[in-house]
Amino acid sequence: MALLNHASHGLEQMLDEVIQLGEEIVSSSNLEVLRENANLNGESFSGKMSKLGSEYAKWYANHFVMPPRVVQAIRDNVVYVHDLDQYAIGTTNCIFIPFERLLREGFNTGNGSVRPPNSIMTAMALVAIIFQSQQNAQYGGVSANKLDHDLAPYVAKSFGKYFRKGLEYFEEGEFTAELGEVHMGRADLKEQYPRTFKYATKETEAEALQGAESLVHNLNTMSSRAGGQIPFTSINYGTCTSPEGQLVIQALLTATMRGLGNGETPVFPIQIFKCKQGVNQNPGEPNYELFLKAAECSAKRLYPNFANLDAPLNLAFYDPANPDTEFATMGCRTRVLSDRFGRNHLSGKGNLSFNTLNLVKLGLEHGIALGRRRTADERGFYKELEHYMDIALEGLLHRFQIQASQKAKASDFMMREGVWEGGEQLAPDDQVRDLIKHGSLSIGFIGMAECMKAMYGKHHGEDEEVYKKALEIVAFMRAYCDRQSDLHNLNITLFATPAEGLSGKFTKRDRATYGKVPGIVDREYYTNSFHIPVYYPISAAKKISLEAEFHELCNAGAISYIELNGNARSNPEAFLKIIQYALSQNVSYFSINHPIDRCSSCGFEGIIGANCPSCGKHENEVHIRRLRRVTGYLTGDYQTRFNAAKQAEVRDRVKHQA
Repeated sequence: MALLNHASHGLEQMLDEVIQLGEEIVSSSNLEVLRENANLNGESFSGKMSKLGSEYAKWYANHFVMPPRVVQAIRDNVVYVHDLDQYAIGTTNCIFIPFERLLREGFNTGNGSVRPPNSIMTAMALVAIIFQSQQNAQYGGVSANKLDHDLAPYVAKSFGKYFRKGLEYFEEGEFTAELGEVHMGRADLKEQYPRTFKYATKETEAEALQGAESLVHNLNTMSSRAGGQIPFTSINYGTCTSPEGQLVIQALLTATMRGLGNGETPVFPIQIFKCKQGVNQNPGEPNYELFLKAAECSAKRLYPNFANLDAPLNLAFYDPANPDTEFATMGCRTRVLSDRFGRNHLSGKGNLSFNTLNLVKLGLEHGIALGRRRTADERGFYKELEHYMDIALEGLLHRFQIQASQKAKASDFMMREGVWEGGEQLAPDDQVRDLIKHGSLSIGFIGMAECMKAMYGKHHGEDEEVYKKALEIVAFMRAYCDRQSDLHNLNITLFATPAEGLSGKFTKRDRATYGKVPGIVDREYYTNSFHIPVYYPISAAKKISLEAEFHELCNAGAISYIELNGNARSNPEAFLKIIQYALSQNVSYFSINHPIDRCSSCGFEGIIGANCPSCGKHENEVHIRRLRRVTGYLTGDYQTRFNAAKQAEVRDRVKHQA
């Protein structure tokens, strides 16, 4: 009878949890839940519907799916399972889409087939459709890793179309097979048919720009993801040196600088300019002027970010003849280049899932901050760190088995159309195990700065010896991941976690346990990954040089930022020098934050205080949209779309002097 009563009480408690979740979502009373994902309007009808399903799925995974040790580690506030709502059904995280093949061969959306495009305008429209078709097959980002290379052939098709038309229009000759392949690099055609060539060039440039503007607008307006979200799209470009590829880059940058319908800064796609010595880094290199334009665009629109192909970690598998081996990222920072099974390229694979460790709690338990000891218990720290890494990995491996047992038809477009490489060869009821093993399983971490403060009394930006200690911890975690990769024969990698929804969760629970420990648990958030705290005054160069060494260790991805002092648009030279310095320090992925405010009354965009400098209206009279970057991407107005922890982090950000 006692057992029955205990079981009955447990069921009642679980039912109460589910009911409370539902009530908080329906009534919009728990904004932290509704704003967990800044890209989702959790207070809208579709957002609430999505959150109801999402929160129940998390509850279900916690109570009935995950290994007990993982559940306990979550309760211990040391391990966090990202996208827990997708755990039980076996969805995977993110992917680099093979646009080159899909555009060349055509594809089927499930409702009908789409033939290969014959112009750059159509090709760019199809890029948006492919993004839209793929995005619900996974829960994370969808990315193009070499869009300039992928779209260059369709610039050539448009040029050829206009060249044929021009020959007839200007009566400069007839189009015959003897002319050979017509493209924008044919100097002989330019000399022989000058008027036709000029006409074809101008028309192609206009069409490419129109296509790029259409792509940017589409990727900012397709509220087609569950909950009415815009798909998390990223595009990488910068290294195609053909005239056609250069035009793609030029058009994308121009369209981004022009902005959306009323000149607003586009939130999507996340744009990444790939930087490579010999290609675009020095005067005289073929794409150097495009690099300068990318820096100008970033100073105006916050995008593009900058990927460093010359960082040692990214050169390991680089093949100059194959752009698919060039480092690219999902935008937030995810890196999936290497593969122990030989697919050391990007398109057609991605990350499967990741779990994050709360380093701060381990630091509090084994450090000096709580007054339990005079010197840090490093041996105890490392023992417990490995213990929780074992548990985090147990969760990843358990989740992998669920993902691997899924049938190809579950991910529909992704497998049927071979978006995940080889998927098109599977029958609908075949399991995907042998394909998704090429993806990565990642262990992430958060709060290195607060962990060091808890252990030693200073964070790694304040003290050289503490900095070495921080590097040793990350090196330890990387070595652990490498060993486990060999042991389990899977791609197990170390991730510098982008903590959006997680940012305040660890902190809130640690504060309930330890109180507001000064300098550690006295803010609403923990510092992302290995970053120097946003509130710590430090020069841009020093912050970059300190963080640079961590990039090589985080083979699942990392990013570094600096906060620019003043209006970035007014000092492009300084902006460019900061980017080049970060690249010279072997930072793998880099971006510069600066405020972009927009007055909804007059449309002025720049830095706005309480009053708009253009129309003079106060922020209490009109809405001032304050655009900021979080975890690598932009998301609307940070004051209304970010959770409280991220809002606090934005407010605390100090400006870094160059």
